[in-house]
Amino acid sequence: MYRKVKKYFEGRETQDGAGVKLRRCFGYHQIPDFDPFLMMDFFDSTNPEDYRKGFPWHPHRGIETVTYLIKGEINHCDSIGNQGVIKDGQCQWMTAGSGILHQELPQPSPEMLGVQVWLNLAADNKMTEPQYGDITADMIPVYEDQDKKVHIIAGEFAGLSGEIQRTDTKPTFFDVELNSESEFIFELPAEFNAYAFLIRGQANFDPENEEFKNYPQGVLYKKGKKIRVNTDKNSARFLFLAGKKIEEPVAWGGPIVMNTKEELEAASRELDNGTFIKNKKEKNIDQVNEFYQED
Repeated sequence: MYRKVKKYFEGRETQDGAGVKLRRCFGYHQIPDFDPFLMMDFFDSTNPEDYRKGFPWHPHRGIETVTYLIKGEINHCDSIGNQGVIKDGQCQWMTAGSGILHQELPQPSPEMLGVQVWLNLAADNKMTEPQYGDITADMIPVYEDQDKKVHIIAGEFAGLSGEIQRTDTKPTFFDVELNSESEFIFELPAEFNAYAFLIRGQANFDPENEEFKNYPQGVLYKKGKKIRVNTDKNSARFLFLAGKKIEEPVAWGGPIVMNTKEELEAASRELDNGTFIKNKKEKNIDQVNEFYQED
């Protein structure tokens, strides 16, 4: 009845950007297990020195990046004129599409807790027009009962719909706070890939065994119609993500993910000759031009 566990994963501690310490939960070597998700980085620190150098100007093409903060603050700006900040309980969902330059600069705070997820785009959408949206806390529906609280960033739960809806990957993204001695059950298409990542507390993700895991802990599910997560004496907080598999070739070159090697080479040439961005906006244009000059 419930999905069985395919494997557990914790990822590895590493650094990215200008020296940001993070846990890479999965990435390039896990394709196609997580399709349509390409990568997830987990941030969990009370030391600003772990992340304050941030992610200076860099390009993306062919993917969507999703940054969800439970605690913390990140300033951002991009090559299509957007500039702003996301804080506690907010999300930044960027469709890189045909190409975008952006920077993300975490600000010192008592606690930095959140994730960045890379979501693939199907071949027909890889060169779509870039979009950048901040999802504020009031835009994230929350379902609450005596057992749990479910923050719905994407997808649907109990009649509530998240801000993000996509036709090709149909992503689900929940932040679930589960009380002690409670359970979370969710039904989804049997063929979708699905995983959960425990970020606080202790929970059991295996419907066949009462095997309670401590955070940080990820679980990749096998196929099936329902997932079940339950708690014992401790509460838990976990992220649950699912999506429709794209099942297309993946050519991955750093921050750019396309379908063929030739497309990656074309992107590299465009970065070299300054034609990577298709619709430069006047706002932030000085920083964009500076990126090309440095590159």
